[in-house]
Parts: sequence; C-alpha cells; structure tokens
Amino acid sequence: MKTAAVFCRTLVRVTGPALIVLGVLFWTGHAMSSISLHMALGVVLVLSLWALAVLAAVARVSLGLVILSVAWGFVVPILGVVQTRLLPGPAHWVIQVLHLLVGMAALGLADTLATRITSVAGALRSPGRPSAVATPAGVEGGVARR
Repeated sequence: MKTAAVFCRTLVRVTGPALIVLGVLFWTGHAMSSISLHMALGVVLVLSLWALAVLAAVARVSLGLVILSVAWGFVVPILGVVQTRLLPGPAHWVIQVLHLLVGMAALGLADTLATRITSVAGALRSPGRPSAVATPAGVEGGVARR
C-alpha cells in the first residue's frame, strides 16, 4: 500500500507543476496547441487523486477526507471543461484563477492523503508494536535468548 501511495504521490508531483506551467502558458496566449496535453495530464492527476482516496479508505484514513477527495476529483475536470463558457469576456480571469485554485487544492488533497497513508502504513510496521506472529517465550527475532 505504501509503495502505491508513493507512486501516486510522485505522479501528482510531476503532473501538478506541468499542469501549472501549461496553464500559465495558456493565460499568456502561448502553447494553445497543448490544451489536449493539459487535459490528459489533468486526467492523470485526478486518477492519482482517486487512487490515493481508495488507498486512504483501505488504510482507514478519515472518511471525510476520502469523500472530499473523491468529490474534488469530479470538480477539477468539470470546471476545466466548462470554464471557457463561464464568464466570457473581461471577467473570465476570475474563472481561470478559480480553476487554478481548484487544481492546487487537488494537489494538496493528494499530498495529504499520501502523507496519511504512509504514516498509517509506517505505524503498522513500527518496531515497538507487537507482531501479528507470535514467537515462543525466550526467542527474539528468531534467536534464542540466554
């Protein structure tokens, strides 16, 4: 579980900055031919967020955080797809900033989920915690005590 969480977090940490850079290029009127790449990377980000939400649910991370993350994963692409039709004209920058903030919140949610998953996984494997496998009295770590 911890490996999957690290993998998803890495995807988020790679796609997130790439999405922000592409978004800024679009705002400045450049790289308009890369909108489909931006959308594809956004899908990877949302799928990673959802995968982290599933892993978090299995790890018994806060159910509220899991539900929020799943719902947020729907908000990001919906806003991205419909944003060109919202507030057309000089006030459209408000929607662009909103899309940026919603995306940044998705990055934060993904990172929070990954942190909580890895901390739960680490707590389950901590050396001070009793093992699920019983060892005979006088034996520690497979070596007999004298």
